[in-house]
Amino acid sequence: MSGHSKWATIKHKKAATDARRGKAFTRLIKEITIAARNGGGDVDTNPRLRTAVLAAKAENMPQDNIKRAIQRGTGELPGAIYEELTVEGYGPGGVALLLDVTTDNRNRTVSELRHLLSKNGGNMGEAGCVAWMFHKRGDITVAKDRISEDELMSLVLEAGAEDLRDDGSNWEIITPPDAYEAVLRAIQGRKIEPASSELGMMPQNYVKVEGKEAEQTLRLLEALDDHDDVQHVYSNFDMDESQIAQAVS
Repeated sequence: MSGHSKWATIKHKKAATDARRGKAFTRLIKEITIAARNGGGDVDTNPRLRTAVLAAKAENMPQDNIKRAIQRGTGELPGAIYEELTVEGYGPGGVALLLDVTTDNRNRTVSELRHLLSKNGGNMGEAGCVAWMFHKRGDITVAKDRISEDELMSLVLEAGAEDLRDDGSNWEIITPPDAYEAVLRAIQGRKIEPASSELGMMPQNYVKVEGKEAEQTLRLLEALDDHDDVQHVYSNFDMDESQIAQAVS
């Protein structure tokens, strides 16, 4: 069972009820702006923008905010110039960390992230040190009480999913990148809102952490996720669901 998906699910629940909603909006606005800048402002011809807009709508972002972010990306409105970079490293217990970062000041951001990692039992690595451990996949979780395994299996496989896993209190659906939207639409078409959903980097194997290492891992992940320039935090840790829930409650 993958700890990273449990962490994503719990964070998603928290985002609807506390200050994380503001952070989520900031992150999504950056992603929409960059997607529009790189691929144009038409969601029908820009898959990255389409995915970002879907994520923004799932967070109930107002349409005006989405429109302005697209216009900043296409140059119709003024805005900051962001640079994208990937930061790699290790956390407590040797777990791999892969960070998607968007910044208007590379040197400042890299220095701050190096400090955060060091302060919380991790360290920054060289480019390529952990990226090979991850591959791009869609990751959707659905509460078990919403649908039976057999019904969900039939639904998602027909839509193009590659796997359905038992992940504690949730079903975890894994999709190829090009099938993510179709699988998500199929689930939502049954009036089921996923506990969490994202198109991102998924680890190919997992490292189990327990006790103090698990607590330290979660503190590090929270600190990284709270950094204004960090768009996504991917890790290959695994730990008990109850420990994750207790740590982020």
